[in-house]
Amino acid sequence: MSPALIVYRLLTRLLEPLAPRLLDARAKQGKEDPVRVDERLGLTTVARPAGDLVWLHGVSVGETLSLLPVVERIRRQRPDLAILVTSGTLTSAQLLAQRLPAGVIHQFAPVDAPGAVAAFLEHWQPSLAVFVESELWPNLILEARRRGVKLVLASARITERTVEGWRRFPSAVRQILSAFDRILPQDETSAARLHSLGARIDGHVNLKLSGEAPPHDAAAFTRLSAAIGDRPVVVAASTHDGEEIAIVRALDKLAERLCLILVPRHPARSADIATALTRDGYRFARRSQGHEPDRDTDLYLADTLGEMGLFLRLADVVVMGGSFSVALEKPPVGGHNPLEPARLGKPAVTGPDMSNWAAVSDALVEAGGLTVVHAPWDLPAVLAPLLADTDAARAVGERGRRAAAEAGSGLDRLWETLAPLLPQPPRGGRR
Repeated sequence: MSPALIVYRLLTRLLEPLAPRLLDARAKQGKEDPVRVDERLGLTTVARPAGDLVWLHGVSVGETLSLLPVVERIRRQRPDLAILVTSGTLTSAQLLAQRLPAGVIHQFAPVDAPGAVAAFLEHWQPSLAVFVESELWPNLILEARRRGVKLVLASARITERTVEGWRRFPSAVRQILSAFDRILPQDETSAARLHSLGARIDGHVNLKLSGEAPPHDAAAFTRLSAAIGDRPVVVAASTHDGEEIAIVRALDKLAERLCLILVPRHPARSADIATALTRDGYRFARRSQGHEPDRDTDLYLADTLGEMGLFLRLADVVVMGGSFSVALEKPPVGGHNPLEPARLGKPAVTGPDMSNWAAVSDALVEAGGLTVVHAPWDLPAVLAPLLADTDAARAVGERGRRAAAEAGSGLDRLWETLAPLLPQPPRGGRR
């Protein structure tokens, strides 16, 4: 083991007794689930299912949602396997509680301390672990490897800043990366960065390009559609600080009356959004309080979790949030997944910052299914023609849908990688 990893292991072992107090403090701040905080220490009240178990890990919302198609593929191809999904944030846990199929277990990932890692692995005993994006926790990865767990780093994304940090410990990062049986970066840029750290690259997979349209509640759709009536609907999806008010003010300039649905990326911000809307004199309904838009209310604050599929289906046009931060002199966000509206055939408009989705955004723009504007105040010029001509809007949405379908083949490539690493199925089982 490299000297840096020996020091890291000793430090985490020395500091581990402080972990319960630190986790309790985070729980009081609303950053951990106080009922499930022991899961962070590798402890659980959930029994391990009998038989072989596959463990899938993603740190936050985007990563864990990208694992859902993998869960479905494993269930379909290998129903004999138990599945455990871990994540690291409260929001991801809440969404997975709604979206994971019955029988699939969710746990919070353990902190990267020797005792917590050992307790977690001793209880769950996975045969295969799939880490999504860039979760390189030394104790967790190396201890899993020592216990014979097959390891895959899939849809891997690594920033230049992270690479520069790891380059200070070259032998440590080589040892960590060599623990993986397969490494599949999202794109050429991440592949080159990982290769420079000593990783062997086994192909490319971007799981965020795979999957189906987000689900929805059909009864809620019928109810909201009736409440909105014949007003055209614009959905501002996954918005961040400052974007809501800027978009509302910009769309005030449209001559046509419409219903604007604001879907903040983080519903915990909804109180601040409501305060800002009230301050500026806007009437609005707030979904978290059980309200719906009526004939006098054209602005709907959709501040709930797990309902993006509902709101996207209501949309005539979608404005992608997280893409205007730089234009509003806010810290850059990098945009959010433009494939979600595209899979539903919805025309979409985005701001200039889609750096987290550059390749897929470029493909959608080239296909004619996505339009880029420089700032929120440029939205009316693009939205007005789409709202006025439903046939033209439908054609834009269809072009986006076809481009999204072409982008989503990564799941098949990942399955080809995972299948040989899975434990042998019982006699008569499917591969």
